Amino acid sequence: MLLALALIVSLLFLGAFLLRRLNGGKTFGITGPLRIVGGLMISPRERIVLLEVGDTWIVVGIVPGQIKTLHTLPKGELPPTKDTDNRFGHWLKQMTERTHENS
Repeated sequence: MLLALALIVSLLFLGAFLLRRLNGGKTFGITGPLRIVGGLMISPRERIVLLEVGDTWIVVGIVPGQIKTLHTLPKGELPPTKDTDNRFGHWLKQMTERTHENS
């Protein structure tokens, strides 16, 4: 019985692997002009996400039950940082400092 269970589980993993290979590593259902550039967790229930739509970047705030546009700007490049996991957080900090200097 354990051998049969191991065989079934291995077949499931093999099927998932083959589907991923045939699909080119892409997930199903994500197509179109929208792309997530980066995100920052503010708290367990709050996030800030940078979306790319065509030639525009949209910074949105996400909380339970609501998504709100915080800022819109032309498409650009994230500055390179030593900590690759925090590129978006570094960029967001620079943008908010620049916004406060202009005010």
